[in-house]
Amino acid sequence: MKAPREIQNIAIIGAGESGTGAALLARHLGMTVYLSDAGRISDKYKEKLLQNGIACQEGTHQLEKILETDVVIKSPGVPDKSPVVQKALESGVSVISEIEFASWYTTKPIVAITGTNGKTTTTALTGHIFTTAGIRTGIGGNIGRSFAELVMHDEQYETYVLEVSSFQLDGCYTFAPDIAILTNITPDHLDRYDYKFENYIASKFRIAQSQKPDQVFVYCADDEATVTNLPKFAIQSRKIAFSALKEPEEGAYLLNENEFIVKINTMDTMIIKDFKLKGTHNAYNSMAAAIAARIHEIRQEKIKEAFSDFRGVEHRLESVATIGGIEFINDSKATNVNSVIYALSSIKRPIVWIAGGVDKGNDYSALHDLVKTYVKAIVCLGKDNSKLLDEFTGMVDVIADTHNMEQAVKTAYSLASKGDAVLLSPACASFDLFENYEDRGNQFKFWVRQL
Repeated sequence: MKAPREIQNIAIIGAGESGTGAALLARHLGMTVYLSDAGRISDKYKEKLLQNGIACQEGTHQLEKILETDVVIKSPGVPDKSPVVQKALESGVSVISEIEFASWYTTKPIVAITGTNGKTTTTALTGHIFTTAGIRTGIGGNIGRSFAELVMHDEQYETYVLEVSSFQLDGCYTFAPDIAILTNITPDHLDRYDYKFENYIASKFRIAQSQKPDQVFVYCADDEATVTNLPKFAIQSRKIAFSALKEPEEGAYLLNENEFIVKINTMDTMIIKDFKLKGTHNAYNSMAAAIAARIHEIRQEKIKEAFSDFRGVEHRLESVATIGGIEFINDSKATNVNSVIYALSSIKRPIVWIAGGVDKGNDYSALHDLVKTYVKAIVCLGKDNSKLLDEFTGMVDVIADTHNMEQAVKTAYSLASKGDAVLLSPACASFDLFENYEDRGNQFKFWVRQL
C-alpha cells in the first residue's frame, strides 16, 4: 500500500538491523533521516550507515530532532515505555515499526509469520519452498535482513516471506500481509506486556488486524490461546486452520508422524510424506508452510521437493557434535518455556540441560514433569541463576551454577555419560551475557568443539 501521507523527515530510534534498514530505505526514498541509539552502535551497522551518508548518534537521543519529524520509527528492542517514545507520543508524532514503514513502499505479495514458537522454522521453510519453486523471494524481517532493506531492492523480488515478532507488530497499524500465519501463542515476553498474557495475545493477533476479505489468516486449530481468543478480534480475512488432532474443513491435518494432508478449496488434495523435520511441533510448522505454498499456487512437486531437502534452522535443536558418545545439541533460540517443552520432549535419552539468562516472567512449573522424567542434571548459565536454582534444586541429582559459556559446557560434559545428550535450551533471553541468541549458540558450538 502507499504511505498514508507524504513523509519528508523521519526519526529512527535504535540502530540495530531494523533501525539501520529503515534508515537505508528512508534515505533511498529521499527522506531526511535522524537516527539515534541510547547505547553503542555496532561497527557493522555504523559502517553501513556512514557508507550511505546517514549520520547516526549514539549514547543519547536529541529529543528536539525527534519531535520535529513527520514519523518516528521505533526499533523492536526499544520498549513503548521508553521516555523518548512517550515524549513523541505525547507530542502527537506517529510512532511506528520498521515493518509498517516498509510495507508502505511495496506492492508485492507478503507472507508474514508470527507466533511464540515455530515462526523462524516456518519462515525459513516457507521461503525455501518459494525459492525452490523459482519465485524470487525476499526472506527476512525478524530473521536475516530487515524488511526495509529488502524493500530498498524491491525490483529484485516477486514476493516476501517475513518472520514478524510481537514487538514489531506493536508498531503496525495498516500492515496487511496477503497470508498471515500465527503458529501458536504461549506466555512469553510478559515483562514487556505488564505481565498480562491477554496483552501479549492481542499483540500477536495484530498480524491479521488490517487484512481484507480476499487475504488469508492461517492458524493452529489445536492451540488453546489462539482458538479461544479468535472470536474476540474482528478478523475479516479467510481463515484456514492446521491441526494434528482433527480434520479442518479447509487446511492441513496430520495423519501420522510422517504424513499430513493439505486440502485447499478449488485445489487438489496434497499428501506430504516423510518430511525431514521431526516432532509434532515441526509438523505444525510444516503444515503452515504447505498451506501458504498451496494458496500461492505453487505446484505439488515443487513443494514436495522443498520438503525433501530442507534441513532446519541454526540454533534450533541443532546437533553440534558427538564427543565420547555424548551428543551436544544447540537450541539457543529456545527463549521461552514452551520451546523447552518441545526440546525436552523430542530427545529420547538422559539429558544434561543448560538453561538460564534473562528471565521474562517465566512460569517453570510446566517443565517439572519433563525434568523429573528426562533430565539427570541442570547447568544454570546466567548472571543471576537464583530463580532457576530455587525452582529445580532437589528435582534432579545435580544442579550447577555457572556464569560463562566455557564453564557451562565443561561442567555439562563432566556431568554427562556415554549415551546422554547435553542440551542448551535456555528458556530465557540472552542479553545478560551475550549479544543475542545467535551469539549464545555460536559460543556454545565453539566451546563444544574445544572439548
